[in-house]
Formats: sequence, structure tokens, C-alpha cells
Amino acid sequence: MDVMPQQDPESRRPSQPSPEGPRPPHDATPGADPRTTPGADPYVMPAEGATAVPPPPPTLRTTLRRAAFGAVAAGVLLAGALVAVPDGKDDRPKEPGPVERAEAAATAGSPASLSDLTALIGDRQKWVEAHPADAPSWATLGSAYVEWGRRSADAAYFGRAEEALKRSLEARPGERGNGEAWVGMAALANARHDFLAAKRWGETVRKQDPKTWSVYPVLIDAYTGLGDVKAATEATEKFGELRKGVPALARTADLYRGQGWREDALATAREAADRATAPAEKAEALHRLGELAWERGEPEEAVAQFDAALRTDAGHHASLAGKARALVALDRTDEAVAAYQSVMSKLPRPAYALELGELYASLELDGDARSQYGKLAELLEQAKAAGVDESVVQARYESDHGDPAAAVELLRGQWKKQHRSAAVADALGWALHRAGKSEEGLEYARQAVDTGVRNASYAYHLGVIERELAQYGPARRHLEEALRTNPAFSPLDAPKAREALETLGEPPPGGPGDMQPPPPPVPSPEPKREAGPEPKPEPKKEPKRESPKPEAPAPAPSQTAPAPSKAAPSSPAAVEADSSKSP
Repeated sequence: MDVMPQQDPESRRPSQPSPEGPRPPHDATPGADPRTTPGADPYVMPAEGATAVPPPPPTLRTTLRRAAFGAVAAGVLLAGALVAVPDGKDDRPKEPGPVERAEAAATAGSPASLSDLTALIGDRQKWVEAHPADAPSWATLGSAYVEWGRRSADAAYFGRAEEALKRSLEARPGERGNGEAWVGMAALANARHDFLAAKRWGETVRKQDPKTWSVYPVLIDAYTGLGDVKAATEATEKFGELRKGVPALARTADLYRGQGWREDALATAREAADRATAPAEKAEALHRLGELAWERGEPEEAVAQFDAALRTDAGHHASLAGKARALVALDRTDEAVAAYQSVMSKLPRPAYALELGELYASLELDGDARSQYGKLAELLEQAKAAGVDESVVQARYESDHGDPAAAVELLRGQWKKQHRSAAVADALGWALHRAGKSEEGLEYARQAVDTGVRNASYAYHLGVIERELAQYGPARRHLEEALRTNPAFSPLDAPKAREALETLGEPPPGGPGDMQPPPPPVPSPEPKREAGPEPKPEPKKEPKRESPKPEAPAPAPSQTAPAPSKAAPSSPAAVEADSSKSP
């Protein structure tokens, strides 16, 4: 029961504070008693000294209500305090910064975004300046330089990478546990297209510790560049055992693609794209789907996948080049030119420069094509100065637009260095054909196609060489294969493939003549024998053969002798007998 009468709660509500502080009512007179001033609040007590008269005591119900509300509020505040700062520490998961994201990507075997990679490089640069004997940090910095140079097509970073990796090995040799620096050296060799050196570095690490998963991606690249399909397959399988997830799926998809297992490659690449989470990793997976669509001759699907990759990671410039290639196939050449020009300003790779030059040539923009080929020559010189071997791209240019003999020399050098991939075999076969050595080029062109890879350019080159050698049946088959695989595989070569196929015409009834077996020999008819008792066997006699008539000597020349026939020339013996009778 309340001990005091219930009061209106509004009568006890304090007034809202004003930004300027408490003010008297607008009609109050200075010094007047607020209780007698019209409009004044009768419940606001006057101040006496430093204190104010306390308000009337609350009722018991109000007291209990306030106590309950205070307990709930205190509990909420206490819980919030415990969550926010339990025992004076913040246990909430910290949002990873760019350096942490780049390190996490490297630890998982996935690509990092360019911005995160830049942050990691800056962080390690500052650290090694203060800690020059930190071998792992030098190895991380060197590997980051390799990746940046590869992703930005700036070969100058490869020199910095080599210096950083050597500093790491000086601080701690690889034999003493610095395997990551060796892996970095293998990655650097791959980036420079020195696959034999990459193989040696990688196999050294694998021999020291076969369970070092980070060495297998560089070994896969090295074996692929050397054309060792068996070793690349084994390394991919081992990588999948040691490192599950998206990186292993991506490598497996690439393996299937290189062997021509198109359906398996597509299924594995889709699984990798579905499971990828980080933007850079997702973009790489979508880019792979775009490349597979392009190779299947599906440019609309390729554009969609490349666009998705660029939306996921705007810095994935390789997808912009892939989109440009697919736009050409869709006859959207203005957009393709713009895309190529954009990617050349961001990722100036020699291969893209050659593609843009050939696009200009197909549009009969000869001046632009020459300018682009000049830019290609500059990029090739820069790559050579940085220790990067771009012989395959240079040979492709020389074969079709320059000196085929120079292309042959370049590619023979690659072959001697054991660089015997399908790409090198195809380029060497085509260069030999263009240099007038089609018979020798046929062997290499066949080797490229026999790897199983579904590349329309390889089939086109082989078909043209076979046509040159009058092997019309195989030539027709491979030209049809090129156009069936990808009808717009090249703005210059695809129209030539159609023209060559039309020149060959339709095959004769029953198939090409060179594919028909020779007719079987017709047996001579045996004489019919009448039915009767079996005659006794007689001793076998040699069948009586008609002895050839000796050639008559040539008649003496006379006025009435007929002229000798040109259709049946005299034998050497007759000529000799005739000459002996002549005076």
C-alpha cells in the first residue's frame, strides 16, 4: 500500500536541458518568486544556497518499479561491458588488413590482390631495412616481387626479386632450412621462362622435404614448360594430396585442359569457382572459365565470365585481354580495340601487343598495325634486358610478319634447352613451313596436335602444312577441326582456314584417294575338270612357259623401211647389237 498519495508522473518529470543552459520563463520578472509568477512551473522549487529543496518522496510502487528497471539496465550494461572489454582485453576477431590478407593468400597458395600485394611489399621493405638478417622476410619480399612483376608485366621487378632472394640465402642457406627462398628462385625462373632452371630449384626443395607443398606449383609450371606431361601430372596429383581446396582444383583443371579433356577441365574449373571466396582467387577461377569458353568457340559465354572476373577484382587485367579476344569473335571490333588499348596501358605483355597488331591488320589499318608491331619490338627488348625469354612470341611474329628463318633459329634454341611444350612444337613446325621446310615442319606440327590439347591454331597450322605436301585428306580433316573447335580463333588465320578448306573442295566419293587400299589381285580362272576317279598323281613338272622371242635386230635403213615407233623404245641389248653391226 502506498504511504503517500499517488502523484501525476508528469509533475515529477524534470525539464529537458537547453543547449544554452537553464533559463527562466519568458514572462518571468527577475527576482520574482517562480511560484507566484504567471506561467511558472509550480513544482520547480527555488534554489537556496548551493542546494535545492528535494522533491516529494516517491511511492513504494514507484520505488519498486525503478529498482526493477535499474536492475535490468545494469544487467544490460554489464553484459555489454563484458562483451566489449572482458577482463580489460578485446577478444573480438580483428579485421585483417591488406598485409595479413596477402600473407593468408600466400599461405593458402592463392593469388593476392594487387593492392594487398603492394601493402605486403611495403611492409617487408621497411622490416628488412631494420632487420637485414631476417632470412624469411627477405624470402617473402623476393617472392612478392616475382608475383608483382608477373601480374603487372613489369620485368624490372624480377631483378629486385633476385637480389632479395639472394640476400635471404646469404642470411640462411637453403640447406639450413631456407627452402622458401629456393621456391622463390624457382618461381623467378618460371617467370623468366627458364623452365630448366626452375625444375632444378624445385627438385632440390622436393628432395630435401617432399612434403613442402609450396614447391609443387612451381614444379608443375616448370614441367609444363618443358613438355613433360607425365611429371606435370604426378606433381599435380601430389599437390592435391598435400593442399586441398581451390588451389588444387585450379591446378587440376589446368592439367585436364592441357591434355584436351575438355569436360573434366570444365567441371573442375566450375567447382573451383564455386568454392573460391577471396576476390582475387574468385577472379582467377572465373578467368579460367572464360578461357575454356573461348577455346570451345563460345565467345558470348567467354565475355560473361571475363566480365564477372573483372567485377570481382577490377585489377585482374588478364580478363580484360580475354574479353577483347572474345569481342573480336563477336565482330564487336570497336569495343575489342578499346579493350586491347586499355589492357596494354595496364598489362603490356608482348603476346597482347601481337594480338592487337594482328587485329589492326585484319581491319586493314596497316599504319596502326605497324605502330603496334613497333611497340611489340620495344617490349621484347625490355624483356630481354630483364632476363625474360620471349622467344615463342617473337618467333610467332617473325613467322607471319617478319623473317621466318630468324624464327626457326630462335625456336631451335628453345628446343635445345628442352623447352618442348606443345606451344614450342607448334611454333617451330609453322616457322619451318614458312621458311620453306614443310617436310621437317610436319613432324613438329603433328607433335603439337598429338598432345591432345584443343587449340584451333595448332590444327590450322598442321592442316596448311599437310596441304602444302599434297596430303589432302589429312589437310581437310585438320582444317575442319580448327574451324569446328573455334570458328573465330584468329582474326587473320580463321578466314585463311576457310579459304584453304574451300580450295580443297569436297572429298571424292568413298573418301580421299590416298586413304583407299589398293585393289586385291584378280586370280586367274582354273580349267573345269569333269567328275571321275581321282587321277594318279604325276610327278610335278615345271609349267611350260613361252620363251620370249628375241628381239629382232633393227633392219638396215632403207628408203621403204617404216619409221621406228616412239611408244616402244628398243631395249639396251638391241641398241647394243645394232651399234655393233653398224660400220
